[in-house]
Amino acid sequence: MAQTLYIEIGTEEIPAGYILPALEWMSAWMAKFLDDNRLTHGEPSVAGTPRRLVVNIPGVAKSQQAVTIEVVGPPKSAAFDAQGKPTKAAEGFAKGQGVPIGDIGFKLTPKGEYLCVLKEEAGLFAREIIEKALPDFIARIPFPKSMHWSSYSVTFARPIQWIVAMLGGQTLQCAYAHVTSGKKSMGHRFMSPAWIEVEDFERHRENLRKNYVILDIAERRELIRQGSERAAAEVGGKILADEELLDEVTQIVEFPQPIVGRFEEKYLELPPELLITVIKKHQRYFAVIGASGALLPYFVTISNVVPRDASVVSAGNARVVRARLEDARFYYREDQKVRLGDRVEHLKGVVFHSKIGTSFEKMERFSELASMLAERVAAERSDQILRAARLCKADLVSGVVGEFPELQGIMGKTYARLQGEPEAVCEAICEHYLPNRSGGPVPQRIEGAVLSIADKIDTIAACFGVGLLPTGTTDPFALRRQTLGIIRIVVETPLRISLGDLLDRALELLSHKLTQPAQNVKKDITAFFEGRLHNFLASSGEGIRPDVIDAALAAGIDDLLEAVQRTEALARFTVRPDFSALAAAIKRVANIIKTPETAPVDASLFKAPAEGLLFDQLLKAEVAAGALLARSDFSAALETMAKLKPMIDTFFDSVLVMDPDESVKRNRLALLTRIRAFFDRMADFRKIQTS
Repeated sequence: MAQTLYIEIGTEEIPAGYILPALEWMSAWMAKFLDDNRLTHGEPSVAGTPRRLVVNIPGVAKSQQAVTIEVVGPPKSAAFDAQGKPTKAAEGFAKGQGVPIGDIGFKLTPKGEYLCVLKEEAGLFAREIIEKALPDFIARIPFPKSMHWSSYSVTFARPIQWIVAMLGGQTLQCAYAHVTSGKKSMGHRFMSPAWIEVEDFERHRENLRKNYVILDIAERRELIRQGSERAAAEVGGKILADEELLDEVTQIVEFPQPIVGRFEEKYLELPPELLITVIKKHQRYFAVIGASGALLPYFVTISNVVPRDASVVSAGNARVVRARLEDARFYYREDQKVRLGDRVEHLKGVVFHSKIGTSFEKMERFSELASMLAERVAAERSDQILRAARLCKADLVSGVVGEFPELQGIMGKTYARLQGEPEAVCEAICEHYLPNRSGGPVPQRIEGAVLSIADKIDTIAACFGVGLLPTGTTDPFALRRQTLGIIRIVVETPLRISLGDLLDRALELLSHKLTQPAQNVKKDITAFFEGRLHNFLASSGEGIRPDVIDAALAAGIDDLLEAVQRTEALARFTVRPDFSALAAAIKRVANIIKTPETAPVDASLFKAPAEGLLFDQLLKAEVAAGALLARSDFSAALETMAKLKPMIDTFFDSVLVMDPDESVKRNRLALLTRIRAFFDRMADFRKIQTS
């Protein structure tokens, strides 16, 4: 007989960003717990508000499934003596399993016969299993930060006010801190602060609705979306689409009530990004735009209560946002009194890190790196790139960015444009921070791309150079994201650069700050890049196998773009029906060479026609494939390489590599060494798994 498991944890208001991850964990953990305990169940569902986390699992079995357990004991040879009498080992095993010796069977294994007992283990009731696990389940729910409250030793995101734990409509016994589980939940804190009896999930959801709580997250989100659009339409506008803000607001209210507000038109003189940031980041209001896409002097706020007089709430919100906008307007006007170029010197007072130096020092270093990169990939843009490098951090000491740090780069671009800097310089100042989040856009201009790479590689080299390395749980300087950002810029722009040359120059500029030899740091950073590149390729959506990635990257990652293109070409090549045979031939070559032969191939020592034929074809393939690799035509290069297979097979069929004549043997090993080196230019085929 199946039952429904319902768990609701009621709390003080939980921060918006905590709710969805916690619910996902609760669903996954409870489903796995039931599976591990042989309790069949239906698909879990979750719901939640700032004051409650809910998981509901239908179809939970009343008891565990019975199971037959096979217990293997000592070897038969040790359990019985030469006369067939049981030894102490057999008697001890029988006693431990609670069965007579006569009921013990035998199991034949590759190592011989062993004593064996089959035991029927009856299932326990689901109720007692789940009750026992509930306190640990609650304690394990992960949050970015948890808190103690009162004198209790336990922690949670916010103090727990109630716990509902029910199986088949009956209360499960559970205690956590001062709260004992029951069947009562609570309505809206202000509009219906009364206890509500919980019967089942569906009826409880409707009862909560009557008590001003919309439990379903998707429903609450859609109510906010539609209500905001209606409110914006009242003033002739529409909501500026912002899914991130919509998600956040959904998690801070239980009964959303959109209200439109207005601010003075004089604030529209502010840059749109600044105005939106004030409205969104600091007040969680939705900006309103007109038909042309320009901002209107309105906003939409989401109240958590039904107001008695919406105009009073609107006016109050307007006063709050007006004060914030006035601050922004003041800083914006004051900032324009000082040119960006004059602010650069002030970066000497901004410490990037005590071990790395100031932001001014950092700017000087990555300007050198940007100059080096510009000479190689955009020589005609060098002047703009260097100008942008000089100015790109100057807005860090501006009033607006001091108040609104998330606008760094954006305000730099704005001020540069107001001061008449070239558009390429203005855009590069903003774009050099990109990509600034996972999956975010990369710079669209070459100036921004070069500057972004230079800035990021300096950060990576500096942090590795002084031991500020990411760990499994922490990455305070976002080195993983910055490394992936460089890879994405190189691939999506695209750019051909030498990672090794770039690291050499970056570490040279940091030489007086390094706490370990530069070559060791370079080796560590290169390995770090290889790991990020592996993850990038594995998650590309192309379905590239890990072993294929390992094989391709073994050929080198100095040219990141080439490494990606080579891996993709190899992945396409491995699906060919004849690939396994080719890989086997290459592996055979590699496996014979324990130590690469350094001597050159001497054609005069060939004794069999197959040797000369293979060598002649190898020379032609080296020239042809070399030309193809030089222009990054990796698919065609692989085709050229594959044509050597028949000659390799004939060689192995016709000659004995380990010839008694030492000079002949070494010459044949030299030929195989050269073949291996030829294929190694594309990949280490030994790493590829073949059937």
